[in-house]
Amino acid sequence: MEKVIDGKKLNIPEHVAIIMDGNGRWAKKRLMPRNFGHKQGAKVLEQICEDADTLGIKYLTVYAFSTENWKRSVEEVTGIMNLLRDYLVNCIERASKNNMRVRVIGDRTALDKDIVEKIEELEKATSVYDGLNFTIALNYGGRDEIRRGVTRLVEDIRSGKVDEPITEAMISSYLDTSDIPDPDLLIRTSGELRLSNYLIWQLAYTEFYFTDCLWPDFDMEELKKAVFYYNDRDRRYGGV
Repeated sequence: MEKVIDGKKLNIPEHVAIIMDGNGRWAKKRLMPRNFGHKQGAKVLEQICEDADTLGIKYLTVYAFSTENWKRSVEEVTGIMNLLRDYLVNCIERASKNNMRVRVIGDRTALDKDIVEKIEELEKATSVYDGLNFTIALNYGGRDEIRRGVTRLVEDIRSGKVDEPITEAMISSYLDTSDIPDPDLLIRTSGELRLSNYLIWQLAYTEFYFTDCLWPDFDMEELKKAVFYYNDRDRRYGGV
């Protein structure tokens, strides 16, 4: 999709993935507890969903909580989960207002029952919307996703449901993102230069944009910078 932004005709990435990093450091700079940063980060995410839709981005996927994040302090994890509870409930109203479909990927078996119920309610309530496709990666790890997908594939092979050669497309169909296109652009905030086990199968040909901006400071102007960067890339997919 092409769109004029700030006087420039730009190619808008269909799918943007974001690693929302820097909430804790943002709070520390202000002599506040880490969970204060997570609360501010959640507010920023609400606005970025609207900004992405305004720019014409069709899919937005964010890394909310990884399979490794359980290693953090009990206080921080508890705070994040309570924040998530509120976010999931309020998200139904925002999604209705903005015609936004919301999905959650990741392993739900480690989540509390009430959180899983809120996820299911949110997904069902927003399944009818055809605006921004917003995906939240929760208790998600790229390697764990592949492990879970391959496990299901092996089970289907053993039961006779699958009797054809295994292809990349087949493996993709067993992943959490089976009905979502691969990201065109990955944004990671806070200056870190790694994937942290995020969408490692799906990011094979994605353009990466790293910024020193901490997530609670991320806004529409920062999102535009990433889109401008994306437009300077030459996506050859292994060709010449």
